[in-house]
Amino acid sequence: MAGLTNTDPINIQYTSGTTGFPKGATLSHRNILNNGYFVTDLINFGPNDRLCIPVPFYHCFGMVMGNLGCTTHGATMVIPAPGFDPGFTLAAIERERCTGVYGVPTMFIAMLGHPDFASSDLSSLRTGIMAGSVCPVEVMKRCVNEVNMAEVAIAYGMTETSPVSCQTLIDDDLERRTSSIGRAHPHVEVKIVCTESGRVVPRGEPGEFCTRGYSVMLGYWNDEEKTREAIDADGWMHTGDLAVMREDGYCNVVGRIKDMVIRGGENVYPREVEEFLYTHPDIEDAQVIGVPDQKYGEEICAWIRMKPGRRVLDADAVKAFATGKLAHYKIPRYVHIVDEFPMTVTGKIRKVDMRKESVELLGLETSGQ
Repeated sequence: MAGLTNTDPINIQYTSGTTGFPKGATLSHRNILNNGYFVTDLINFGPNDRLCIPVPFYHCFGMVMGNLGCTTHGATMVIPAPGFDPGFTLAAIERERCTGVYGVPTMFIAMLGHPDFASSDLSSLRTGIMAGSVCPVEVMKRCVNEVNMAEVAIAYGMTETSPVSCQTLIDDDLERRTSSIGRAHPHVEVKIVCTESGRVVPRGEPGEFCTRGYSVMLGYWNDEEKTREAIDADGWMHTGDLAVMREDGYCNVVGRIKDMVIRGGENVYPREVEEFLYTHPDIEDAQVIGVPDQKYGEEICAWIRMKPGRRVLDADAVKAFATGKLAHYKIPRYVHIVDEFPMTVTGKIRKVDMRKESVELLGLETSGQ
């Protein structure tokens, strides 16, 4: 025991693999204990609070933000089921009088759409954290207004940063909590850099989100090459996310570098199109990807999940809804109606699988169109 230090590795946490194969992020005692503490501290959690944790424990959300967050603040952990189930989660919140709940956006969408939602007593809730992937603004607003989470926070990060780098505050106004990922976490630095030159971009301009501090992993397990690609010589973790830092220091993620669609020389951020599609009264969830196109290089393809009992939209209906509201090159050419999206075991969307399936469904590999 005397030979142990806080920088020793304690956990090999595999990334979600949303854009490729999972990698083993090696995290230290210092990484995860501090991050769990600060995440929970910023939502003002304490010994009288009860946290519903439907997110998996083998991921940083459940293990660090959930378990270590509660442990460092003496709060109660409520585990609704062996795996995520929206009905069991709603029932656990009501039965155990939970004051907070954690989840990724798809989990909150599932709870909001569950048949038991309207009859569930969620009056004990006051806070929680939405993280794991960028949250749609409309979903965030519904959680504030309908799930009784007046002090809900957005947390942003990645497995490689233990995981949180930015977080909104419980007393932030609704605009900041619904349209940003918050500001830099305590004892963490962030910067937005040009993807080509690596120089810091002016506030208000998009670039790659980078972070540095105690939370950055020790490296990828047995993979020095991937580690050097991710962490530069000055200790900055390059996330691969495109973000904007506002004048007030709050940041907003606009997409993944790998997900950005280049259509005829115009850059399209899928998140912007997804946010717009959420405003359609018949759409429950939407994900946008780029698919090969002979003329423009890439075209927009939207995977859409309809609200129960609502009319099914086709590409013409989506185009009619978007015309005059979205730039013409951002309007999806292809629309694919689905019952569910391909996901990782932690509830994140696997866009790499969506692209592959879309190419096959549309015959783009053989036709080149």
